Amino acid sequence: MRNTWIVTYDICDTKRLRRVFKTCKGRGMHLQYSVFECDLDQQEKADFEASLHKEINDDEDQILFIDLGPAEGRGNRVIHAIGLPYYSMDAPCYAL
Repeated sequence: MRNTWIVTYDICDTKRLRRVFKTCKGRGMHLQYSVFECDLDQQEKADFEASLHKEINDDEDQILFIDLGPAEGRGNRVIHAIGLPYYSMDAPCYAL
């Protein structure tokens, strides 16, 4: 069974940040600068976590996986923004 996950990260080093972004980009939909929505089964999640773990420093960085439940049978995704309006992040993200 596939679950929908919100994956968000706080990476302290620019080089690691770029590598984490590239790893996430292939796994889900880019919602904000460091936020992705990913539909993953258990094996895909384990592989994703292992890939990300190789890129971070455990003493400085943090990646959160937030389980939104089963991917199938859910209603349409609704995103409500406060402040700037939400828009799809199809444009590339650049870390300075």
